[in-house]
Amino acid sequence: MNSKTAGYGALRRGLRGALLGATVATALLTLTACQGDDQAAAPPTAAPSGSASAGGSGPGPSGSTGDSGTGSTGPTATATGDSGETGGGNGTEYPDCEADGLTTAVELQDGRGETPRRFLLTVTNGAKTPCVLNDAPILRLTAGDDAPIVDPLGEPDTEPVVVEGGGRAYAGLYVFGNDEGGEAQYDQSDRFTATLVAGEGTELRGTLVFDLPDGLDTVSVDEAARVNGWAGTEGLAMRPITQL
Repeated sequence: MNSKTAGYGALRRGLRGALLGATVATALLTLTACQGDDQAAAPPTAAPSGSASAGGSGPGPSGSTGDSGTGSTGPTATATGDSGETGGGNGTEYPDCEADGLTTAVELQDGRGETPRRFLLTVTNGAKTPCVLNDAPILRLTAGDDAPIVDPLGEPDTEPVVVEGGGRAYAGLYVFGNDEGGEAQYDQSDRFTATLVAGEGTELRGTLVFDLPDGLDTVSVDEAARVNGWAGTEGLAMRPITQL
């Protein structure tokens, strides 16, 4: 190999090394630039205020009450009504009727010429607000608090009767069951009196007086007398009485 050839080979090797070095340097600069861009694009990691254990959840959303998962942040609603027993404990929202708040009327249900036995008792609520009648009235056919109380006809209806303001309620009454004629003497009555019953079954103060209808001064009464409990209609009050 002559000196010219050797010089040319050395020059090529030098150029190749220089090009390789330049290529490597360019690659390193590119890689460094890319890493720098990635680091600049990624936001800094904020340290949590409270560390969560592995597998646990992070802090809850703002405004959480921290309760047992009811999901409600407002006050708990409370019932506004009571057990439904008011006044005399009658199971409604209305008070028991009082004797001085009612007016009375009596109507004979038997035909002309028949022995007076069956009567329709009517009470009218003189107030503007409803009141309640319970069971059957404590009814007496003769004067005095010591007079016998008329037995109810069967078991009184346990459902209270709500009497609207200005409205009416009814009770059926049977006073005489003896069919014997002649000179037999029976107790005579010129009016009926009644005491109301409270929701829990006790007597209420005050007495209702039912004067006999026009044309009757007195009626015969005996131990067969029965009274049907309070009802909201005349038919319901009288239907069992008409069968006696």
